[in-house]
Amino acid sequence: MLKIGLQLYTLRAELEQDFEGTLRKVAELGYAGVEFYDFFGRTAEEVKGLLQETGLVALGAHRPYDAMLNDTEQEISFNLEIGNRNLIVPFLTEEQRNWEEVVANFRIIGEKCKARGAVFAYHNHDFEFTEHFGERTAFDGIFEEVPAELLQVEMDTCWVYYGGYDPAQYIHKYAGRLPLIHLKDMKKLEDGSAETVVLGEGEVNLTAILEAADAAGVEWAVVEQDYCSRPALESVADSMKWVRGYANQGGKVHV
Repeated sequence: MLKIGLQLYTLRAELEQDFEGTLRKVAELGYAGVEFYDFFGRTAEEVKGLLQETGLVALGAHRPYDAMLNDTEQEISFNLEIGNRNLIVPFLTEEQRNWEEVVANFRIIGEKCKARGAVFAYHNHDFEFTEHFGERTAFDGIFEEVPAELLQVEMDTCWVYYGGYDPAQYIHKYAGRLPLIHLKDMKKLEDGSAETVVLGEGEVNLTAILEAADAAGVEWAVVEQDYCSRPALESVADSMKWVRGYANQGGKVHV
């Protein structure tokens, strides 16, 4: 049964103003875990203490590619100290998308994480489905070239959808290698761009995604809204209401 977490990037402005208070509010809303992207200058000891106070689980952390490549041991140590094993590269700039170089570096990072008992993963956007690595999509190429023991999948299901593929089918394809998914909804605008919205207010088939994720053995469904048209805390509260409604209809999620 899926556990529900929150990617804290959604609350970046709130965290910058009040890191501790915002995490307490996330716990109050019923999220079981959080995925960090920045620690706002807090020490590992401070973050660990706040997690213990709130009961939130550190389910993962998005860390910059350069930091994971150049400061690997420091990144691993900090995250293990706060109780997080999942270190995730969330994005590659256009300049960084030399796929042969990326997979070579991912193997190096993955080996270092494995040696310390941490898990290295990669989180996609849509460009991994529109750009190619040889004859394959960049997404498939990365995960075919780096073995599962060194690189796990964090699938952003909304960006799979926006990239032109069926998220439920892709979840099935990577079952067993997919501890985390991002659960996100969106609307396509007239210019073809994506507007991220509260869960249930867009066009993504969230129910199919969650059913596929449960069948695939995914541990965490991580709610994220890149940009919010109304206050971000209100938005993540409304997304949790959608999750509770899904659970009340028999959905296999812990809430």
